[in-house]
Amino acid sequence: MVPLTGHPTGPALVPPGRAASVAAELGALFDVDGAALLGERAALTGRGRAGRVSVGGGTRLLPLARGWAAVACARPDDAALLGALVEQELPEHDPWPRLAAALRTMPPSVFDERAELLGVAGGSVREDPAPTAAPTVDGTARDLGGRLVVSFGALWAGPLCAQLLGTRGARVVTVETPQRPDAARWGEPRFHALLHAHDRSVQLDPATDRAALQALVRAADVVIETSRPRALQRWGLDAAAEVARGATWISITASGRGSNRVGFGDDVAASAGLVARDADGDPVLVGDAIADPLTGLTAAALALTDPGRLHDVAMSAVVAATLDGSPGGPATGPVAAPRARPVPEGTASAAGADTAAVLAELGIAWPC
Repeated sequence: MVPLTGHPTGPALVPPGRAASVAAELGALFDVDGAALLGERAALTGRGRAGRVSVGGGTRLLPLARGWAAVACARPDDAALLGALVEQELPEHDPWPRLAAALRTMPPSVFDERAELLGVAGGSVREDPAPTAAPTVDGTARDLGGRLVVSFGALWAGPLCAQLLGTRGARVVTVETPQRPDAARWGEPRFHALLHAHDRSVQLDPATDRAALQALVRAADVVIETSRPRALQRWGLDAAAEVARGATWISITASGRGSNRVGFGDDVAASAGLVARDADGDPVLVGDAIADPLTGLTAAALALTDPGRLHDVAMSAVVAATLDGSPGGPATGPVAAPRARPVPEGTASAAGADTAAVLAELGIAWPC
């Protein structure tokens, strides 16, 4: 985390709070170095700190009329959404200069309201975040040998949660739809393999395979989802009903199941207040999409220690809970480079490669 925080030509910065310590404590439940997990994507991509630009390049910190905002532009239609946010057309190839100029006159409250309404991934940066309670991880780790985990997670937090449960013996099935495959498939292939090499890939179309999709969820001991609740409700999937029969339901969102906010790892962390300060006192981004691995670790720990419940895991709350008031500052000693766990041999399954086999093993009729 430290080597990924600060300006590229300046010193590495120690972020405020205790995110690395929290990650280490959670990682111990899975016999992994939780603190190292925070930087393992960057270890594989080779990217480094970039100040107010995220390590991955898709998020930036931009000044508002008061304070700063963290704004992501990573999806194909984000330039159009950002144009609607500032009520002007932005060039798709580089929206940042005109966006930055427009945001300098926008108050934080207006930015946050518009971003949530439009589905823009972003939020104003909390200047003095108050301590926030994280989901409580307090229980006995259970045996997951043979338990079925059905994950609708994409990108990082959800897949990491599922992968960690797999290290404790769970059988992991990742579900994608033809309309929305996991965008991480087009990212760093070794990172995708690290998260998915040992799970099985099922692809089902909710328009034609709804009965099979519902049967797969009913067979699961743990369900992981990273979309807003109404998305799965449209498919006839009911979290409360699955929990009532004894399943564990992990719901990972930017700001909780009751919020419409959209967010990714970098903008959620910054808006929650996890930013470092440069020599001028201005914010810089911390780590590489740090809310993602922190949330993945937290969600996996909840599934492992507190089964049979619906866990509403808000990425913003997970991050805010690490801000205990301890300050950051320039690193004073040697800074180790990010490192990743060994990447499994081979690659992850192609999308849907295991659909027929998984459903047959579970006795689910398909195609219907």
